[in-house]
Amino acid sequence: MSKATFTLGALVAAFLAAAAPPAHAEQPAWHVCFTPGQDCTGLVVAEIDAAQRTIRVQAYSFTSIPILSALKAAHTRGVDIEVIVDKTSARVSKSGSRYSAATYLSNAGVPVWVDVRVSIAHNKVMVIDGATVITGSFNFTASAQSRNAENLLVIRDPQLAAQYRANWESRRKVSVSYTGPGDFGSSAEE
Repeated sequence: MSKATFTLGALVAAFLAAAAPPAHAEQPAWHVCFTPGQDCTGLVVAEIDAAQRTIRVQAYSFTSIPILSALKAAHTRGVDIEVIVDKTSARVSKSGSRYSAATYLSNAGVPVWVDVRVSIAHNKVMVIDGATVITGSFNFTASAQSRNAENLLVIRDPQLAAQYRANWESRRKVSVSYTGPGDFGSSAEE
């Protein structure tokens, strides 16, 4: 083998080694779900069921009984859960019902706040154990699962989760504690 061929081969090998990520580098993992056709509610419930320490929720519309039940069960087993809802999920409904997701979670001992500083708190986010983010267009509702075209992402990335958690904290600072259904003003979509 000539010296030039050996040198070229060594350079190519060195370039490839430098360009490749380290074998131990942890790559963020993600899972995507779409409705109709996939069980996004089941995916959210499975993530809640796997939570060990914390869950932070931001929810615009929140009526999914399986998701609410999973959050209550996680709270019962000791997971620290806190929830921020939009005004529409915290007031007396148009039908006159005074029972909402906010009431259900609050009655279960979960701290709930209402984001009243913006016209619409349109987030659909969960941050689980400081490492997993659930987000997308998927509202935590039965309609999102059974009637709408929606998307949901589950992303395992602690750095991304930290950014979502920081946003959650900033929204919490401008929210009011939920003490029962009331008039929290109107949303632009109503």
